[in-house]
Order: sequence, then structure tokens, then C-alpha cells
Amino acid sequence: MIHRPEVSILPFGGKLPRIHDSAFIAPGCRIIGDVEIGPEASVWYNCVIRGDANRIVIGARTNIQDGSVVHCDSPKPQRPEGFPTIIGADVLIGHLAMIHGCVLDDRAFVGLGAIVMDGCRIASDGMLAAGAMLSPGKVIEPRQLWMGRPAKYARDLSDEAVADMQRGVAGYVENARRHRAAQADGPAPA
Repeated sequence: MIHRPEVSILPFGGKLPRIHDSAFIAPGCRIIGDVEIGPEASVWYNCVIRGDANRIVIGARTNIQDGSVVHCDSPKPQRPEGFPTIIGADVLIGHLAMIHGCVLDDRAFVGLGAIVMDGCRIASDGMLAAGAMLSPGKVIEPRQLWMGRPAKYARDLSDEAVADMQRGVAGYVENARRHRAAQADGPAPA
């Protein structure tokens, strides 16, 4: 017997996630509330994207890899807008990442197992290394690599490193097409 876990797309607070028809949402994902997912984005197996406390926006061709969690922070008296999570286009988010109340500009990179906390920003072509933790309010400038727990500036990225990240985005768009096709074909006969 082959088990195929389903995707949960749930309303919360009168808001239902808005997912572009060309986006790939893998089985096992849970997407809740005020969430917008753009064209050719991919959300991989067993991710949770919970827009219950604020909004979450995920741009075109962005990929959120297996087991990652994306959340946001609710409005507070000292910050009436709270911390929505805004993720631009062509962003790479590695497996088991934790993204919370932050901004990831177009072409940002978050390594596997990394944590990005409230009020942080990763600028275009900026990278947070695998396993790193970007503590509240920190900003990674364009083409910077930050590493460690807590993360600190390590060095500027080379042209080749930036190009490699963009090849990764294209690879995930293509891989999502293959996974969508495989699921449409259904399970192989026993």
C-alpha cells in the first residue's frame, strides 16, 4: 500500500491562502491563513506556512525546502504592524529552515537548518549559512555571507557564488515540474 499525505490549505481569521496555479505544493504541507504564494514557487514536503498572526508573502520561483517553517509576528502596542514575513522572488530557503517575521529580498539565500528571526532582513544576493541564526533586527547586506550562532558577517560573496545561487533557483523550478508530473501520474502499481 502506498500512502500519499495530502496538503492542508486552511482558512484562518476569514483569510484563505492564495496560491498561484503554477506553484508546486508538495504533499504533507500545511498552509494556513493570510498566505500568498507566487508563480512557479515551490513549497517542499512537510513544510508549515502559518499566516495566522500576520501575513506571509512568497514570491515567484522561490523555493522553501523540506521541513521548513515560515511564520510571522502579531501586531503589538509598540509595533502596530507586527512583523509580517515577506519573501521576494528567486529566494532559496534550505531544508529545515525557520523563517519568522522577517524580509528576504529577491535572490536571498537561507542555508539549511538556519534561523531568521523577527525584524531581520537579508538583502538581494545575501546569504545566511547553513545552521546559522540571524538574531532579531540584523541585516545582511547585498552579497554578504553571514555565519554562526549568532550569525556574524564572514565575507563578501564572489560572482561565482551569486551565479551558483541563481542556478539553484532554476534547478528547483525544474525539479518542481518533475515532482508535479510524477504526482499527476499517481503511484506505481504494486
